[in-house]
Amino acid sequence: MPPSGEPVIVPAVEFTISADGAMTVTVDGAPYLPEPFAPGWRRESFPAILDALAARYRTPLRVQVREADGSTFTDIITPPRERPAARPWERPAQEVAAPPVAAVQPVLHQVAGSGFVPGEDVAVAIIHAHSDASPDGTARALLTTEQAATAVTGEVILLGRISGTITVSRLP
Repeated sequence: MPPSGEPVIVPAVEFTISADGAMTVTVDGAPYLPEPFAPGWRRESFPAILDALAARYRTPLRVQVREADGSTFTDIITPPRERPAARPWERPAQEVAAPPVAAVQPVLHQVAGSGFVPGEDVAVAIIHAHSDASPDGTARALLTTEQAATAVTGEVILLGRISGTITVSRLP
């Protein structure tokens, strides 16, 4: 983060997608290329590229996607918050000395929707997490019983951050 009073610089990331799914990427106008000897970028690379750039810059990114049909989508992508893990010497003594407890597998509830741009970030509301759309434009989210219990209406919203697609699903 810049010192107080200095402006935050938001990198501009542009994705240009061809009709065959091939993709070029630039950051502030400079080409962003795959690793040497790696295959060229494809539409399916979109989430991985955004994750890598968010981790690299650790600042919001202005993302513009230009589709082969001439349509464009623009969004601001924010990097995930880093949550520092407590060091063992900073944890309460009773937590450090506690005997091991057998892990209990959570019960998961799936919600799904379609109509998303393949690979786009899909918000899951009650915003507990984000998911990515699959190559066929469907998205799903897995919620623990505790998370599902906070949906007092029994409904969960999936929101495509690029396409604007919204689906409302009922929890099982």
